Amino acid sequence: MSPAEPFPLYFPGDARRPFSSEAATRRFAKVAQLEEGGHVLEFGCGPSGPASVVLAQEFGCSVVAVDLDDALLIRMRDRVRSLGLDGRVEVRRVDFRKPTFREGEFDAILCQGQMLMALPDALGTLRPLLAQRGRLGITWPVRVGRVTPRAVLDFWERRLGAPLLLPRELLQHLALSGFEPESVESLQDAELDALYRELEPYLAKAPSAQAGWLREEIALHRENGKATASYAFAVGRRREPGEKPPAARERG
Repeated sequence: MSPAEPFPLYFPGDARRPFSSEAATRRFAKVAQLEEGGHVLEFGCGPSGPASVVLAQEFGCSVVAVDLDDALLIRMRDRVRSLGLDGRVEVRRVDFRKPTFREGEFDAILCQGQMLMALPDALGTLRPLLAQRGRLGITWPVRVGRVTPRAVLDFWERRLGAPLLLPRELLQHLALSGFEPESVESLQDAELDALYRELEPYLAKAPSAQAGWLREEIALHRENGKATASYAFAVGRRREPGEKPPAARERG
């Protein structure tokens, strides 16, 4: 297998991505305290663009949905038009590494199943785009379970160019990058099994090098019989320099 694949990490364009369900979008919107008129940036249009639709229709948000895949952008524009959301959802082609948005433009940024670049680079690139107290929801691979086999750790280090994190270490990275960590969840065994089953039919049409990474990932998961690596979705609030940490909750 070649060295770590350039970001964003590959998922077939039509395939479902981790945390891309309507339920996951609603959970994020509630943690992010999104309200009517909130301005949201969604990275990755994905199949059918459910996040943008849910945020616009149910929460009254104004959404900018961006991607690099022209086919996905065309489908997303068609979906927006068919639902009459032209005034609420804008679809753009954007370079993930150099997003051309104003500082503080968004109340929330959502990356469901998109791993755009190395984690420190992603956090450093996206934080300035958030308004004060704005929320970032980001997907990242993590270690789960009591013991992670060496083959799994080695695979993900080659894939990411960095060691595989525990969920709490993911939150620590958020804290060190100017965020107040608020929540983290990871896919359980059944959810990961379902994700991989849905991915497999797309691999035959995928570019060979990119499909190879996913095939190795799926094989390692099945060899172990249960999840030892999974995908996590973490939410953090933009924290300002000098801001005091939140008061500790009293037990009782």
